[in-house]
Amino acid sequence: MDDLRELYQEVILDHNRHPRNFSAMEGASAKAEGYNPLCGDQLTLYLKSEGDQIKDLSFQGSGCAISKASASLMTEALKGKSKQEALELFKKFHHMVTGSVGEEPDPSLGKLAVFAGVCEYPARVKCASLAWHTLKNALEGKGEVAKTEG
Repeated sequence: MDDLRELYQEVILDHNRHPRNFSAMEGASAKAEGYNPLCGDQLTLYLKSEGDQIKDLSFQGSGCAISKASASLMTEALKGKSKQEALELFKKFHHMVTGSVGEEPDPSLGKLAVFAGVCEYPARVKCASLAWHTLKNALEGKGEVAKTEG
């Protein structure tokens, strides 16, 4: 179990140091802002879709390692998915990070399972879920800033 935890930490650190899809996107069909006042995480999420399919995602911003890694892994996981599949993945991810310690993550989460241990640290749940709440706002066309507090 310690080896798995160490691997998860390495994946998170790698995505923090070298975030994937970290750029502004020209021609985005949706854009949303997210802010976590507890940790100071902030991000802008760019989404390009055709019909119901997510063609591309990217983000910019600053924040803690968990927040940045979560946004990076999320953008990789959702390319090519339908909006409905993305919302289902949001629910599964949210359940995993707010669930019980030791609960096995849903296998459909793939690499996103590296965040399973976040449920042990309630203050970090907001860091891990910020990009996801921002995505939900972008998919639903909400013009408000996604916040993880109050």
